[in-house]
Amino acid sequence: MPTSKKEQIIFGLMMCTGMVVVMMFFNLWHSGLLGKMSPLEILLQFILCFVIAFLVESFIVGSVARKIAFSLPFDKSNKILGVLAMSFFMVIGMVLIMSLYGMISAYLANQLSGGSIFHTYLHTIARNFSLALPYQLIILGPLVRYVFGKFIREKATVVVS
Repeated sequence: MPTSKKEQIIFGLMMCTGMVVVMMFFNLWHSGLLGKMSPLEILLQFILCFVIAFLVESFIVGSVARKIAFSLPFDKSNKILGVLAMSFFMVIGMVLIMSLYGMISAYLANQLSGGSIFHTYLHTIARNFSLALPYQLIILGPLVRYVFGKFIREKATVVVS
């Protein structure tokens, strides 16, 4: 886990990149837009989505998730429980906000169907959460922590030593 502000930014960039790539392609595929968009449109969509996700994670969701996760009554010395709690609340916050972003994007592109906005939002949250949580806990989280520990933290330790 990151200990300095610089490490937090690097860790956040790594995590955000992995989540945005998968969730964006999942949602484009689900909405039938993946085959209809040019590579440039997909790249622009990725950049916009990434910037918004990184800002939301850095300035809103990250601090709220940390406060909630570490206010729970569990053994704080158990790093696995801390990572699971933090990941769980990060996913909840990011899914809630980024699903709203996705709906706004779909509305602006005239891709939002005529159903209830509230129902569509709840459906989008459920769909995104069903992919984001297992992906975060099983694949991306461990991968990013491994790469971060191996290449970022290890280099910082070597330089300091």
